[in-house]
Amino acid sequence: MVRKVVIMGAAGRDFHNFNIFFRNNKHYRVVAFTAAQIPNIDNRRYPPELAGELYPEGIPILSEEKLPRLVEEGVSEVFFSYSDVSHEYVMHRASLVQSLGASFTLLGPKDTMLESKKPVIAVCAVRTGSGKSQTTGKVARILRKHGAKPVIIRHPMPYGKLVPVLRFGSVEDLDRNCSTIEEREDYEQHVEDGFTVFSGADYEAVLKEAEKEGEVIIWDGGNNDIPFIKPDMHIVVLDPLRAGDERRYYPGETNFLMADLFVINKMDSAEPEQKSELNLTIERFRKDVPVIEAESRIIVGKPEALKGKRVLVIGDGPSLTHGNLPFTAGSIAAEKLGVEIVDAKDFAVGSIKEVFEKYPHIRNELPAVGYSKEELKDLEETVNNSDADVILLSTPADLAKVIDLKKPVVRVRYELEEISKLTLEEVILDFLRENVNS
Repeated sequence: MVRKVVIMGAAGRDFHNFNIFFRNNKHYRVVAFTAAQIPNIDNRRYPPELAGELYPEGIPILSEEKLPRLVEEGVSEVFFSYSDVSHEYVMHRASLVQSLGASFTLLGPKDTMLESKKPVIAVCAVRTGSGKSQTTGKVARILRKHGAKPVIIRHPMPYGKLVPVLRFGSVEDLDRNCSTIEEREDYEQHVEDGFTVFSGADYEAVLKEAEKEGEVIIWDGGNNDIPFIKPDMHIVVLDPLRAGDERRYYPGETNFLMADLFVINKMDSAEPEQKSELNLTIERFRKDVPVIEAESRIIVGKPEALKGKRVLVIGDGPSLTHGNLPFTAGSIAAEKLGVEIVDAKDFAVGSIKEVFEKYPHIRNELPAVGYSKEELKDLEETVNNSDADVILLSTPADLAKVIDLKKPVVRVRYELEEISKLTLEEVILDFLRENVNS
């Protein structure tokens, strides 16, 4: 008997789970994906060329609000397949599905992880905005320094056209293939550092292409998701500013329990009680795991340009929204320099105003969200409407390449800097000896 199923997702993990577990599986019939968390990813179709011969018309992608109707129409099992949500959030969805008579399922690593012919280092986190990109970048630079050629595979962000493989080896590739700010934020810095990044909608195909170019594969995780590729080393970044979330968020806790190495980032910003809480959790549940403590070192491009100015801080969108951070490195930099931060909420228009209403925890920063032309227009108008003298831009990507900023811009960057005796270089050298140079 063929079971009718729905895959609950957010245009990433859901597609991967389908490709690996369901695409050629005649025991299941996927009637729809549902979409949440990210705007403008529903009302599309997963295309036939990706869906396979069992789905000649593709698969509809519907709003998660339509889930009850789908279950009532004969769906017998719902597979939850997105990330950075609280355990309570997941179980509320499970309760809804079960109340309608269907089963609620989470696919695990054995059913969804690919195996690579090359050594794999995975960089994941317990929450969005913990510092994965900083850590990935440092791991890549260490590998290159010691003669290994790394290639980065990035967790998917298929907000535009769904294609099997995307390769980013230059800024021109970014201009041609990136449809959202979030994509540029996660690709641009790696590409500017001279590394090739792969992503797409079919990670079997992505992995094959990456293996042709790289000696070591680095999995750069998205949100707090677990890797799509089985790692030989699983690095998990912890955030003391959200101490306790490593046990409260899905699938961040899975990463926490699978980790081979912890990197505790932002030690310079955390309060003593936050550090203590996190260390007690590690001691209780994962005391066998080595720990690297690190600071997120903030670098302000032109601090002299901020003297006596009022600034509008623009921060990383996902970290501020579903990552639940109230502020980012831009606010920390502004406070250290003693400059006044204007409240972005006072100037928000359209979809940006709706973002602040949906995420009231955001203090006064402007989250860099732009998943559509309309949102980009609203973001641009919000920025240029503000009465700030200077834009303090703490996003990984340069927004000036995407929207027209009519005010002076000062960039804020942040780099991972270890402060513990154990360092990433020491760990990576051991990894190379065991997996590449043996």
